[in-house]
Amino acid sequence: MQAPTVAVVVITYNSAADLPACLDSLRNGGAEGVDLTDVVVVDNASSDASVELAKATTGLPISVVQLLENAGYAAGVNAGVDAVRGRPPEAVMVLNPDCRLLPGALATLARALHVPGRGVVAPRLINPDGTLQPSLRRVPTLRGVVVEAVLGGRVADRLDVGELVFAEEQHARAGVTPWATGAALLMDWQLLESVGPWNEDFLLYSEETEYLLRAGDHGWSTWYEPAAVVEHRGGDSGINPSLAALLTVNRVVLFEQRRGSVAGRMYSAALVLGMAIRAAAGQRTARASLGALLFPSRRITSLAQLG
Repeated sequence: MQAPTVAVVVITYNSAADLPACLDSLRNGGAEGVDLTDVVVVDNASSDASVELAKATTGLPISVVQLLENAGYAAGVNAGVDAVRGRPPEAVMVLNPDCRLLPGALATLARALHVPGRGVVAPRLINPDGTLQPSLRRVPTLRGVVVEAVLGGRVADRLDVGELVFAEEQHARAGVTPWATGAALLMDWQLLESVGPWNEDFLLYSEETEYLLRAGDHGWSTWYEPAAVVEHRGGDSGINPSLAALLTVNRVVLFEQRRGSVAGRMYSAALVLGMAIRAAAGQRTARASLGALLFPSRRITSLAQLG
């Protein structure tokens, strides 16, 4: 059987500390079993050595696209997809630079993708210490956000209403999921053509949620395949107040886009409640998120504001 053709798109922004290990993982077994047609590094105007490291990489069909500004993750994805449009592969792997594919991961994802109507496959994500990094998600709901606000995400998950799925047993089983963390996603080329570009208005966070839910609207399913394993360092939104605030606001924006302005205001009110509770307990990220929800002037409108 002929190996599936796959292009990899890695979006970087000051990613020099992570990028070499990411690219090494493709060389050292991560891409074994597929015809790796392109590795496109899309750089969002980094000030470090990300571009130089990418250009110096050997042993991979690598190219570099340099954007003039930090236009966001979705803009990077779109630029990477455009870069391979002249010779489209069967699938495109969108990858964070702080990811490392374990041997055989890409081929396992490609096999799982080879099912009619299946448009996206997400791997099992693990932390650098080998523990599970929960990545399965439910469709955002008003009930879910209220329970999360009052009782917390883990209780909401046990009640099957929380957005993030924590349970190890669910991450051990392959199956359809509404969406999953966007750190590593293999997407069918026909899906990319039919659904269109990623929404660049989100800048960072919720862009994968919007895209996978939109793909579902077009009849494509997202599949979770735990046999494919990707290590992901991640975690910046949990410690950086500005990023946490952007994530929180984008959740409201997405919910309002899909459910309407009235539902969006109710969703925002529930988040305000939850963030107020956590801010009172001293959480800096919650305090920043609360401020962004209550005072639109504090919201990030350009990634240049992050410095």
